[in-house]
Amino acid sequence: MQAPERSFAPFTSEDWLFEVKYDGYRGLARVEGGSARLFTKSRIEATTWFPEIVASLSKLAGGPHILDGEIAILDDLGRSQFQALRERASRRRWYPGARPCTYVAFDLLMLDGIDTREMPLGMRKELLAELLAPFRQRPEGVLYLQDLDADEALFTQIVLPLELEGFMAKLRTGPYLSGVRSDLWRKIKRKGAVEPQRFRNRSS
Repeated sequence: MQAPERSFAPFTSEDWLFEVKYDGYRGLARVEGGSARLFTKSRIEATTWFPEIVASLSKLAGGPHILDGEIAILDDLGRSQFQALRERASRRRWYPGARPCTYVAFDLLMLDGIDTREMPLGMRKELLAELLAPFRQRPEGVLYLQDLDADEALFTQIVLPLELEGFMAKLRTGPYLSGVRSDLWRKIKRKGAVEPQRFRNRSS
């Protein structure tokens, strides 16, 4: 599921939530039986590219689970560093001195083999938070993306001073629509933020 290409203005609504939008690469994670696999938005397998993320996700009990999230490199304030991630991802592997990556999980498509995509977003996020509870105190390469109330004032209070990419606004009751763009998700971007990027299927 993806948001429309155009950006929306900040708004306030009890029916919507905001999530911080990270400068990273979108990735789906499949976890089952003590192992995990990562796939890019273009369905390229990236399991061997980010072994620290895979090792952490492999610790999750049960399965199969499918998570949606953003692969990012974070600074000391938790802000994503896109240029550092692009350099790391271009090597398609871990290498000595590589900066550690974090999987910022924001949605849950499957839990213990049960398809959750028709559930309301709010319920999916509750289940995801519970699944990722072991990482709450020590993220160890996996971070649950906590949502915020949809309040337009937060754009000037959080996004602008921290120079974040922006917010993703999502309808609390919305389902997950695989493989399509839908205005159930809306990008609220800071002017001058990095444009969306994707992995390219080429050798390093």
